[in-house]
Amino acid sequence: MSFNSKNPFLSNKRFSSNAVSKAEEVHQAQIIDYNQEMTLSGTINKTAILFLILCGSAMVTWWMAFNGMNAMLPTIGGAIVGLVLVIISAFKPQLSPYLAPGYALFEGLFIGGISAIFEAMYPGIVINAVSATLVTFLVCLGLYKFKIVKVTEQFKSVVIAATLAIATYYIISWLASLVFNFTPVHYGNGMMSIGISVFVIVIAALNLFLDFDQIEKGVQERMPKFMEWYGAMGLMITLVWLYVEFLRLLSKLSSKN
Repeated sequence: MSFNSKNPFLSNKRFSSNAVSKAEEVHQAQIIDYNQEMTLSGTINKTAILFLILCGSAMVTWWMAFNGMNAMLPTIGGAIVGLVLVIISAFKPQLSPYLAPGYALFEGLFIGGISAIFEAMYPGIVINAVSATLVTFLVCLGLYKFKIVKVTEQFKSVVIAATLAIATYYIISWLASLVFNFTPVHYGNGMMSIGISVFVIVIAALNLFLDFDQIEKGVQERMPKFMEWYGAMGLMITLVWLYVEFLRLLSKLSSKN
């Protein structure tokens, strides 16, 4: 069957003389589209980049804290700016290629500062928190990869509801402590406080499954390339949350000894 194009450019004899087969044309088109679509390897690479940026900036406030400098300003400032960038990214995912590295940079300042504070109070706590976070991540990844845990719509609803409940509780208890000058129940090292920390860690870990599912679905649905940064940023947010909660739990356990 002959192909008669109505496009003057395609019907040009010099174009026809290239003898490009239809299969090659399709293959080339797929390569072009592939380069513009979200991929798993691309998301992994961008997650690694964000992790390196975060670790690099964390070393700054860590070094400041252990060399007699006031690291509170960059620590608090990093937390605030990081939160703002997360909120913007939630409404503007297309800006993730710029917002995600910025988040890693400023959140790293916060992580380095708060880690230094906990390490000064409880020597060795940081390496334990890092190890616990890494093990939790690998276990959740294995459970997801081998389909032992399946992310259903009901699973998503429960995890999201629990996450919102935790966020609401933290905000209300913080505001109430400022207004009424009382100590929230999740402070201290009592059994109730430790139980709350364990519960929060479990919910944070379950959020990893949502991140894995989001990345996998994004690749399957051929989302735009910028979604690699968005998925990597979401994964980093969960890991940071998990790490901070492990710091809190381990500090409560250490203070009981």
